[in-house]
Amino acid sequence: MTITSLKTTKSYVRDREAVIALTQKLVRIESVYRENDPKGNEEEVAHVVAAYLRDIGIETHVEEVVPGRPNVIGIIDSGKPGKTLLFEGHTDVVTEGNRDAWAYDPFGAEIVEGRMYGRGTNDTKGNLACMITACQSLLLDQEEFTGKIILCIPCDEEGLMLGIKHFIKNGWADGVDGAIICEPQENNVCIAQRGAIRLQVDIFGKMAHGAISWSGINPNWRMARLIVELEKLEKEEQARLGRDPMLNWPSITPTILRAPVKGDAQINVIPDHCMTTLDIRTVPAQDHDELLGKIDAIIKRLQADDPDFNVELTILDNRPATATAKEEAVVQAIYEAVAEVTEKEPKYNGVPGATDGTFLHVHGIPIVTVGAGDREIPHQINEYVDIEELAETTAIYRLAALKFLAGDAQ
Repeated sequence: MTITSLKTTKSYVRDREAVIALTQKLVRIESVYRENDPKGNEEEVAHVVAAYLRDIGIETHVEEVVPGRPNVIGIIDSGKPGKTLLFEGHTDVVTEGNRDAWAYDPFGAEIVEGRMYGRGTNDTKGNLACMITACQSLLLDQEEFTGKIILCIPCDEEGLMLGIKHFIKNGWADGVDGAIICEPQENNVCIAQRGAIRLQVDIFGKMAHGAISWSGINPNWRMARLIVELEKLEKEEQARLGRDPMLNWPSITPTILRAPVKGDAQINVIPDHCMTTLDIRTVPAQDHDELLGKIDAIIKRLQADDPDFNVELTILDNRPATATAKEEAVVQAIYEAVAEVTEKEPKYNGVPGATDGTFLHVHGIPIVTVGAGDREIPHQINEYVDIEELAETTAIYRLAALKFLAGDAQ
């Protein structure tokens, strides 16, 4: 079937309208996590999703991970023995930032010239709507398949990924044979993703007058020396490993830099405390323990040269890089579905960041990441998704599920 004829079928036209409407419905519910706002969480959108799943006949479970932040789990059981396929798409979105900078309401889901604009259209409420609509389509058309489909719809993907950790801890991932991670990847077949280590570095000194610097201990000088050494380590790792064909370069990036950490800064006051955070992104060839050992060695070397170098290192998060073989059934199912729906040769690629799929991979589940949306658009002002790509992605998910659960993908 060509893409032209596919787009004229009753189910494709029906699913296109359904996925557009559902995406708009989800985007118009703010689900930014705002720590001090009792409504700044995923609770409302999670309950809307749960109600939608129940309305279309899917067994639905809602589990609160932390107050106001629930996971939603949907189960479609064919009643026949077979494999289990998991679709994963999160409900949280990042902050919209400065609303005045947006050309359109960041939570309006306006459609302009074939694009829907708004926070989450791309990352990843659009793809969440695609996976739900694909499953709804299977039910409406009474498609035959074996095994079962699990819809994993967690909270907190944009933070510490509490939702997927809770999902796995509660046993929902046990027995899953393959997982499709629904994230904006221009419908590339992504079989690798970079790992992430998040570190907080605190360096302590002694507060003093800037004009009498010898009476204090300036933590900023120590932090500066450490950051320079970390930049050297980044270059050494890049030279040692080369450029990964799917993930580009490993990186060590200082992000937040703050001194003093508490209280007001003043130009003539040496702070007693300096803090930075490091966003470290790794490739599959890197060993995280080995890399952390290299950072520890740098700190010990700096301390040996400076008795006042008082540093504390805290690991905030540690997620390994992932790689899935092209031969895995879930990869082949997606590859074949992308080829048939788009009538183009699918492109293998890698995810530049980490996803909830990281923890499914660690749990032993083969994962593949694919979805609608420009890969460069997540977290930007004027985030958008192309309407036709939403329709194509829905069709891809639908066909991939049938292939995987029918055993057609070898």
